[in-house]
Amino acid sequence: MLNAVLFFGVFMVALPWLAHWLFPSPLPVPVWLRVPIGSVLFVSGLVVWAICLDVFSRRGRGTPFPLDAPRELVTTGPFAEVAVIWGEAAYVASVGMLVYAVAITLLGHFAVVRMEEPELRERFGDEYDAYCRRVPRWLPKRRRSG
Repeated sequence: MLNAVLFFGVFMVALPWLAHWLFPSPLPVPVWLRVPIGSVLFVSGLVVWAICLDVFSRRGRGTPFPLDAPRELVTTGPFAEVAVIWGEAAYVASVGMLVYAVAITLLGHFAVVRMEEPELRERFGDEYDAYCRRVPRWLPKRRRSG
């Protein structure tokens, strides 16, 4: 649990605050738009993040963080750390927060594709490959109607 608190404190509090402090220039987003969008993204992201931690600890017997990686493959549950950061970016609406949100999204994608996925493939083999065939990486598949 300490890993989760440290991760949250660094990536969802300290670094966003630093980005806003370094580049506080406001973006031209009206308050009536940025506050509800930012609040919904932030709160829903926090809820999903807490559920994710619970799923990883109960089903995977670990956490989503490399220092305490799950011992079992977790193929269910929500994952939404980036929603919290985008919620902060929308709410604060500064250049620094926007740059941070874009950078962390791109870095997160790179980390998943280049580090996490190969490591999971090595640890869980065919079980992970089957999961990848069933579930898209970022966005859910649209179901065909008819």
